[in-house]
Amino acid sequence: MTKAAPKTAETIEFPSFDAEKATDQFRAFAEKGVEQSKEAYSRIKTGAETTQKAMESTFENAKTVGSEMTLKSIAAMRANAEASFSHIEALVGVKSLSEFFELQTSFLRKSVETAVEQAKDFQAASTKAAEDVSKPMKDVFQTSIKELKVA
Repeated sequence: MTKAAPKTAETIEFPSFDAEKATDQFRAFAEKGVEQSKEAYSRIKTGAETTQKAMESTFENAKTVGSEMTLKSIAAMRANAEASFSHIEALVGVKSLSEFFELQTSFLRKSVETAVEQAKDFQAASTKAAEDVSKPMKDVFQTSIKELKVA
């Protein structure tokens, strides 16, 4: 029986390093990183362009809605002013105290009814305006959420 000689530094084998193989792997890794960066940039660019268009649309809608609300306010003020002038003309022709109170009561009742109707009209217009102004950004947000769920 012979005993095996203990291994010394002379008998240990080291794996060889293949520089060409390592270079190829590094190149493949770098190319994959560049491709992923290009895809990410493309998605970011598309998202930014979409958001910009939505913002422009939102601002245009806000401008339109603002004009509509201004015209609605002017019309309400004109109607209220005309009603007030008509009431003043009617008061000038009053012949008795009871007629004065009757005209005044009728005017106040009509004024309150008009104010309630105008408030309802403004509320409906404001609700529609808020929906119109927020719609482009809401659409972009919903599209983005759908895309994130798919990815």
